[in-house]
Amino acid sequence: MQIRPLKALLIADDKPGHYHQAEGVLAAMARVRPVEARRVVVRRRVWIPTRTLHQLLNGGVAPKLILRLGYGIGSHDLSAADVIVSAGGETLAANAAIAKLLAVPNIFCGRLRRLAPEHVRLVIVSLERFAVLPNHLLVLPPSPFELAPPSALEPLGPDNPPRFAGALVGGDSGSVRYSGGDWEKLIRFLRQSHQCHGLRWLVTTSRRSSRQIADALAAMAAESNSPIERFIDYRTAGPGTLAQVLAAAQAILVTADSTTMITEAVGARLPVVAVACDGCAMEEREAEYRELLARKGWYRSLSFSELTPDAFLNALAQVTPRKTSALDELATALAQRLPELFPGK
Repeated sequence: MQIRPLKALLIADDKPGHYHQAEGVLAAMARVRPVEARRVVVRRRVWIPTRTLHQLLNGGVAPKLILRLGYGIGSHDLSAADVIVSAGGETLAANAAIAKLLAVPNIFCGRLRRLAPEHVRLVIVSLERFAVLPNHLLVLPPSPFELAPPSALEPLGPDNPPRFAGALVGGDSGSVRYSGGDWEKLIRFLRQSHQCHGLRWLVTTSRRSSRQIADALAAMAAESNSPIERFIDYRTAGPGTLAQVLAAAQAILVTADSTTMITEAVGARLPVVAVACDGCAMEEREAEYRELLARKGWYRSLSFSELTPDAFLNALAQVTPRKTSALDELATALAQRLPELFPGK
């Protein structure tokens, strides 16, 4: 007998790094049971802090009131659902309130902060220290971008450089500040890697990329015999183009500010090298996560002062891309943790 599709509500903010994680959860679910997803974009009202919404939930305030006060959402804005999924702190209170209102299980990707764990049926975390908390599941941040396993090729490195490599370029974040000199080193590296080893680059910027690096990359892409095979400018292309780079590249260079881009490249089963500012101090939880990826052998990091063509290829030689499917593993875990959604699994 054909099973009914699972009706999912994806509660989204405006950050691709967040809603892509929720999309990754839905992609994993779809490995076990058909999924019909509806996206609900939420924007917290600026006059009510997130912590206040969490306090109201912890205090037992009616979910209808929390949704109306915090987000301007009424019951008529919601449809029937079997499960609620979201990622990013701005969606957490809405996720929990909607799940309570509809009396269905919910999944959140990230930390609960001050929200009591009983308000979320399953919390997906990537840091080992959170794995022992109630309702928590330790996996890499979910990503919808998973490629077929790479064909059996010789490992990449100095003796076997990739023909096409992806460069995922971010920008300043909470703990990372790039200088003009950093971007000059990146441009020089792209040019030298093409001259010395024939690498051709598939380059994309992000919503955080500065005008300086975006303009410099656009100018390089327009050159005759450019090192850049394809340039995707976020300013004109918008979100949703990363999968195009991951599908065509054999290896990835990514700026260290973006945990999301690093995770999505690792999840795509590609060798990943990050490049960081000299003396950059990552936030503790970010550093902990990067150490986990490095221990697994999926990732290496260089500083901008270390970034040369030979150093990049040597770093690639130290990476063993992920072989197993992150989505399959997450699907198995979801079926175990939420058996009512996946009967018979």
